[in-house]
Amino acid sequence: MSYLNIISEQKDGVCLITINRPDKLNALNRATIAEISDCVTKSGLDSAIRVIIITGSGEKAFVAGADISEFAHFNGEEGRALSAEGQAKLFDLIEQTPKPVIAAINGFALGGGLELALACHIRYCSDNARMGLPEVSLGVIPGYGGTQRLPILIGKGKAMELISTAGMINAQEALQYGLVNNVTTQSELLNTCMELAGKIMKNSPAAIKQAIIAVNAGFDKQKNGFETEINCFGHCFESDDFKEGVSAFLEKRKPIFTGK
Repeated sequence: MSYLNIISEQKDGVCLITINRPDKLNALNRATIAEISDCVTKSGLDSAIRVIIITGSGEKAFVAGADISEFAHFNGEEGRALSAEGQAKLFDLIEQTPKPVIAAINGFALGGGLELALACHIRYCSDNARMGLPEVSLGVIPGYGGTQRLPILIGKGKAMELISTAGMINAQEALQYGLVNNVTTQSELLNTCMELAGKIMKNSPAAIKQAIIAVNAGFDKQKNGFETEINCFGHCFESDDFKEGVSAFLEKRKPIFTGK
């Protein structure tokens, strides 16, 4: 599939997805959401891809929000459908992708842009980044998981303050709150994310997949996280990666993992 709104590059086991709508500050519309979803899905199934990195084009924005022009005249039912479709097609998909997804936040991450970053497993940002959920200033609330994922990361009180004031925080505040894992200069952001990907790729893809399932289960009210961990732990023993990892340890050599 050829993409109009994103650029997809594969290198050294990493799929780099760049949202490429600089004239719109990389705002998310339905077409862009569909393209990211397609690329993430294919990367999740591609054994050559071990890590996914998502970033924005240009130096101003990761994603400056959703494309308001698409839903300015929606009614309630259309709004519900927009939220449900977006969550299922992209935001939940990213969170449940069996390979680590890193958000490289290279500028403004507002509204749907911050929600996209929240759905990723790990978040690094540049020192010029600004983040917020300004939806209430438009008379709506975050609809792509922001009201659920933000409190998990930074706590209910801070999340309520950020949502209800429609305010923004800077990179250092985001680091202090635990919203991002690391802050770098903009010029070093992608290199730093690639270094992180390299560290991840030294380990078992099969085990990482099970770890993602287990961690996610701890935040799913319909699941028992401890029971899920037990099952995922058992699955690991059935993998070729486990056999290789143990053999390599006993033989004092580096393991060669296949993800099987």
